[in-house]
Amino acid sequence: MNEHPVIGRIRETVEQNEVLLFMKGSPQFPQCGFSAATIQILNQMGIGYQTVDVLSDPEVREGIKTFSNWPTIPQLYVKGEFVGGCDILREMFESGELAEHFKTNGIESQN
Repeated sequence: MNEHPVIGRIRETVEQNEVLLFMKGSPQFPQCGFSAATIQILNQMGIGYQTVDVLSDPEVREGIKTFSNWPTIPQLYVKGEFVGGCDILREMFESGELAEHFKTNGIESQN
């Protein structure tokens, strides 16, 4: 079975970035509250990350949901692994689990 080209592009982008957030908008101008909340968490933690604006590419916007088998955006990937969306990240942040996850994966705070 041949993989859809957008899934290949997504996989390549995920693999090339240690911390990658698929979001609506940009870190400077998030286009939804969930994306804004996720950016706020990452910034507060001092984690360096790259973003992909799914609003700029409808194929990626739909393809990322198939790639992760997760229906919502934002989506955070750490070292190629899907971590979760906004609610999961918020819970992990509040419990300290997110900081531990970054530490375990060798991702250091830049604060």
